[in-house]
Amino acid sequence: MTPQVRKPTAARMALRTAVILLLFVVVFTSLLAGAYLWTRPAVEAAAAEEKMKSISEVLPGELFDNDLLKSSLRIAPDPALGLEDESLAYQARRGGQVTGLVFEAVAPDGYSGRIRLLIGVGVDGSLLGVRVTQHKETPGLGDYIDPRKDRNRERPWIRQFDGLSLASVPEREWRVRKDGGRFDSLAGATVSPRAVIRAVHKALRYVEDNRQRLFAANSGEDG
Repeated sequence: MTPQVRKPTAARMALRTAVILLLFVVVFTSLLAGAYLWTRPAVEAAAAEEKMKSISEVLPGELFDNDLLKSSLRIAPDPALGLEDESLAYQARRGGQVTGLVFEAVAPDGYSGRIRLLIGVGVDGSLLGVRVTQHKETPGLGDYIDPRKDRNRERPWIRQFDGLSLASVPEREWRVRKDGGRFDSLAGATVSPRAVIRAVHKALRYVEDNRQRLFAANSGEDG
């Protein structure tokens, strides 16, 4: 008598399929997690290097000897900086003394939208540097606010801010020359520089209004 072969029921087939899928998910997830952990240090190092490269454009290296990325302050969203989300400011120190600050600001009224800025300010309130980090201004017209696009390589437009402060520039002069101010601009392309000038001016006022907290010697989060 030939023994009967029991065919797997639908329930057993479904269970087996579920187990196979579960094993596949576990193995795949483990591989992804392993790859992430393996590459994470390299990714973080690359990100830190890129951030320091940007910071070096607005903060002279001789002004700090601390680990800048570990000396940060949390900046709450504030209209004065044009920020809608929390951000970080980096406190520069040399020999334990605070020498400057690097932070982000946004000009919300560029010709083609928001213009993101990175600003360095010395402990004396003067601008160490300003750089445009993101924008959508018209190529070949309003994008000269970005030194990477500025045709004047010897003296990019954005360098006009270097060394200026609220104390050295009267309120009425924080405008383009066309509006009676001190800043040069290209004819027919003044919307973008106007936006940047306003944002930088407001950022300096923010620093002045929050000076005690921003430049306090124990404000950084060294770790």
